[in-house]
Amino acid sequence: MQLNQIFPGVQRGNLRGDIYGGVTAAVVALPLALAFGVASGAGAIAGLWGAILVGFFAALFGGTPSQVSGPTGPITIVMAVIITQYAHDLRLAFTVVMLAGAMQIAFGVLKLGRYIAYVPFSVISGFMSGIGLIIIIIQLAPMIGFDTSKDGVVAALQDLPDLLNDPVFDAAAVGLLALAISILLPRRLRTYAPPPLVALIAGTFVALFFLNGAPVLGDIPRGLPEAQMPTFTSGEFGGMLSGALILAILGSIDSLLTSLVADNVTRTHHNSDRELIGQGIGNMFAGFFGAIPGAGATMRTMINVRAGGRTSLSGALHAVVLLALVLGLAPLAEDIPSAVLAGILLKVGWDIIDWKYLRRIRHAPREETLVMLTVLGLTVFVDLVTAVAVGVIMASLISARKLSWHQLSQLHIHPRGGAGSENAGSVVSLTQAEGDLLASANGEVLLLQLNGPFTYGSAKGMVQLLTGRGEGYKSVVFDFSGTPMIDGSIAMAVEELLQQARDEHQTVIISGLGGPAVEMLERMGVLESVPPKHRVSGRTEALELAIVAVTKSTL
Repeated sequence: MQLNQIFPGVQRGNLRGDIYGGVTAAVVALPLALAFGVASGAGAIAGLWGAILVGFFAALFGGTPSQVSGPTGPITIVMAVIITQYAHDLRLAFTVVMLAGAMQIAFGVLKLGRYIAYVPFSVISGFMSGIGLIIIIIQLAPMIGFDTSKDGVVAALQDLPDLLNDPVFDAAAVGLLALAISILLPRRLRTYAPPPLVALIAGTFVALFFLNGAPVLGDIPRGLPEAQMPTFTSGEFGGMLSGALILAILGSIDSLLTSLVADNVTRTHHNSDRELIGQGIGNMFAGFFGAIPGAGATMRTMINVRAGGRTSLSGALHAVVLLALVLGLAPLAEDIPSAVLAGILLKVGWDIIDWKYLRRIRHAPREETLVMLTVLGLTVFVDLVTAVAVGVIMASLISARKLSWHQLSQLHIHPRGGAGSENAGSVVSLTQAEGDLLASANGEVLLLQLNGPFTYGSAKGMVQLLTGRGEGYKSVVFDFSGTPMIDGSIAMAVEELLQQARDEHQTVIISGLGGPAVEMLERMGVLESVPPKHRVSGRTEALELAIVAVTKSTL
């Protein structure tokens, strides 16, 4: 079997770039995987195996050729919450990871990848900024030589003043050194050595030979990880599903956003559903072997692309290189100070915060700013699931209200005489023939004209706007010929308006027969009270029928 059969797109011309990109991405991933493993509470080795397993299988089965996957800041924070929740039995925590992977595979099989991108930007911005703040807050204690609080962000903030009164100065020194290198490493040197790796090596060297009072990672398990069989308990299954769902959704969003970034740089097009399947397979393997989950990693992907990586070979090679490092260099990692990893993560947390949006917050729409700040606050001080759920609901309600205003502006009421229309927006004029027909009705025919799609957000407003407007008319024409779509809520609103017309003993004519809107009304049984002969395709024909009905009623 040839190499390009396993890794599609591999050619002799870009093989060198894929190799260089994979090796470079692995060098960058090493310190980050260690740091994310420690931050998750599962241990440094769990972070490394997460990078290996997710990185390899997501590359092999995913749909974004140049993407490099592994533990990320947002995924790590969610995993830290899950590990804290199931600290009494970590098998449950890793079962949640397996469930999340299975959900991602289901997302891909059901072709839901395109819909995940519909999560509002204000929700993503608030969530990511909240994650960045959480990383910064929980890494402050390790930065000065203490363990991270196991009781959450609020407890970590409460403990911080006491810890600052008695810091471990050796730890603080190497932590600040790592942070300074991560921020200040000259740009010309970044091309040859990524700041996290330089910070890791320099901080560890200083701690070993000059400041040996800084706490270190300590014993790291050797060899291959042990399998973690799925474990379920009836009392906790609901919470496990909830945790798996937020992990799956967040991992999917994180991965697909990185896929879009990779597309823009490489001028290619990823397969979002296949990408979700690949990420899901990787996370299932990660959970099975007790590793932390991962997603598409933007920084590592960009480093891979800039180094020449263009196919899935580079992502898989990055995982193989990490595997070699784990099997050969694990004893050396035991002497890495926790404060060094904390310094690296402080920079990661700072970068995750959505500073672009925050700088524009004064000029952003107030409703979107409210959603963003609400999600940020709930993410930091409540929990991640609540933050996302509340944010999506708030954003949906705000969007529905704005959409309602627009839709109601496309509801045109042509009153007596046919001269123009009453509506909240622009006037839609009738043809000369239609205007003459409406004028000839002597004020006995009312034309209600819907233009554009109408959805649930405008249903109540439509009923309120039209209630009582038909009094005194003998015929009412509902024109759906310009309506490409209505939903069930609008259908129920139309049924209420038809009932009002029947109560007024008015003749109802429906125009737009054969269009999707009238088909929806017929399918839901709304038009059962309207005789088939009063359902026509064109507005002109509907007005003619309405005038005939008026004439008959006056005889």
